[in-house]
Amino acid sequence: MSERKTIQVNERYSIEQRDIKEDFIRASGPGGQNVNKVSSSVQLRFNLDGNTTLPDDLKARLRTIAGSRLTLKGEIVLTADRFRTQERNRDDALERLLELIRKAAYVPKTRKATRPTLASKRRRIEGKKQRGNVKKLRNSKNYD
Repeated sequence: MSERKTIQVNERYSIEQRDIKEDFIRASGPGGQNVNKVSSSVQLRFNLDGNTTLPDDLKARLRTIAGSRLTLKGEIVLTADRFRTQERNRDDALERLLELIRKAAYVPKTRKATRPTLASKRRRIEGKKQRGNVKKLRNSKNYD
């Protein structure tokens, strides 16, 4: 099996295979007695600090998104034990990492401050006046 040198995240970004390390551990999850014998769970570690292919702003957003999955060494740790086989758990962990990176690649639009229009100011004041009149009518002191 030939190892890939780069992994394509999306059309714009890719990560290098050397930034990813996989350890196989015993899983808790489906598998019956097989769970006690085979290390089918995958612990994927992505070296975010050592990565050279992703831009710094994307790395900063990725740090925020990763949250508690980010270690003090600057690695993102994902554990996959949903499936019974190593291969499917490897694919699952890698896909979850790529999904995190895709989410970090999205740059939200910055909001531009705008002034309210004169018409919207008038509508707001008119609504406040109407509401005040309704309250005033409730409190009428006509004791006939």
